[in-house]
Amino acid sequence: MGFTTRPELNGTFGMVASTHWLASAAGMAVLERGGNAFDAAVAAGFALQVVEPHMNGPGGDLPLLLWDGSRVRVICGQGPSPAGATIPAYRALGYDLVPGVGPYAACVPGAFDAWCTLLRDFGTWEIADVLAFAIGYARDGFPATPGIVGAIARIDPSWDVSAAIWRVRDGRLRNPMLADFYTRLAASPGTSREARIDAARDAWYRGWVAPSLAAGFLTADDLAAYRAVVEEPVSLRFGDWTVFKTGPWGQGPVLLEQLALLDGVELGPFLGSRHVHTVIEGAKLAFADRDAWYGDSAPVPLDLLLSREYADERRSLIGGEASGELRPGGPSPRYPSVRAGAIGDAEPTRGDTCHLDVADRFGNLVSATPSGGWLQSSPAIDGLGFPLGTRAQMFWLEEGLASSLKPGVRPRTTLSPSMAVHDDGTVLSFGTPGGDQQDQWQLEFFLAHAVFGLPLQAAIDAPMFHTDHFPSSFHPREVALRAVTAEGRLPAETLAALRARGHEVDVTDDWSQGRLSAISRGPDGLLRAAANPRGMQGYAVGR
Repeated sequence: MGFTTRPELNGTFGMVASTHWLASAAGMAVLERGGNAFDAAVAAGFALQVVEPHMNGPGGDLPLLLWDGSRVRVICGQGPSPAGATIPAYRALGYDLVPGVGPYAACVPGAFDAWCTLLRDFGTWEIADVLAFAIGYARDGFPATPGIVGAIARIDPSWDVSAAIWRVRDGRLRNPMLADFYTRLAASPGTSREARIDAARDAWYRGWVAPSLAAGFLTADDLAAYRAVVEEPVSLRFGDWTVFKTGPWGQGPVLLEQLALLDGVELGPFLGSRHVHTVIEGAKLAFADRDAWYGDSAPVPLDLLLSREYADERRSLIGGEASGELRPGGPSPRYPSVRAGAIGDAEPTRGDTCHLDVADRFGNLVSATPSGGWLQSSPAIDGLGFPLGTRAQMFWLEEGLASSLKPGVRPRTTLSPSMAVHDDGTVLSFGTPGGDQQDQWQLEFFLAHAVFGLPLQAAIDAPMFHTDHFPSSFHPREVALRAVTAEGRLPAETLAALRARGHEVDVTDDWSQGRLSAISRGPDGLLRAAANPRGMQGYAVGR
């Protein structure tokens, strides 16, 4: 597996890797002008809202992990459900699932406050300066990639403001409405840098912006009560590494559960049938726990789920054949009602996600996974130039589940940035878009690098696979038992052996699964960076 599509970057000054080259360029420009990794991440994040509007937007959400040279912390920009969003309220509207489209799928948009929290508490730049790149791209234009063009074609024709904003001219897109909106926010007054950032936050959540955001169940009071929070991460030891994720309000710990199941297991040759089968069967068990236990609506027994004793017990369930069951563990798990179907076929308005990693010469790193607020999933707001998110679709309209809909709680998001720290002092930041696949593709990347010894770019380029053997997090919440999606580049003998074990294998295009980026900082200060070649727009830059 020595082939790579591009060189792995290395240097000592700074690195930025993201899902779009213009965002990577914006982040690197900040580093070159003296900003730190936190400033650069915010600039790149706002740029991604403009150049990947079908993948994320200002109305979306954001979890991120940061390393400040000594410890990992989490900033949670996952907004909660509105106070009026109750199961009876949705039932009264005729819903048995939260819709995947439109204002009734909206939670409080948390991304803006999370980016501002990172900038104010850890960065050094002004809000106007980090917004300048996004404003420039929105006003002057940027290339309309095939993914954006396809998303625009799926916009509801009755959404007049959306249709007016997203029009491709000469192969480029502009959003002057968003540029004007962010220009006004950038001019927020204050007597200090921190005060100007807080003024922009207050304008968004408690001032002149908030009334325009109220729609569906979302009200100005819901917005006024919101603050992004800084939290401690959840972690797990795996070999010589400690891996860090968000708490179980997101799916992050499912990566740790998978690692615990695989700890000490002989996986055989890289991408051989034992390797792929074992990883898939472990994923089935970990994701069953995700759907039974993770969420913000009930206590999560995370100490049990990540314990060595629990992993030993669950590991014994991995047999030689493909399991066709949904098998959560723990004491009296409550599992949601599920329906069989073809994953992804029934929700043409669903978007995807972005990811960015940043490292600077000062020893700081950021891993961030912004998403939501997709241009094709909800009507754009006149005067602002962006839609609300649809993350509430990840709640269940069933009582008594860990991720049941309740007012004021966070949906159990799929957004899942990662960090890992080696015993020798190496810090690794990584992540990917991909919804339910995020913590499967990240697991396989991490195994390729940490267990099989592949460099970052080779680990990203390696053939990828995943399973859909669990309820989808997205409307209409279907499950495909025994399903495995694999790139055609996997060895033919592996694919044949998986089918012989009972897996329902769907072979896709050779370069279609996984969109990772990663940056590492060695104990000597050497930075390495790599980005996904699939889709031809993710790039790493640095020196």
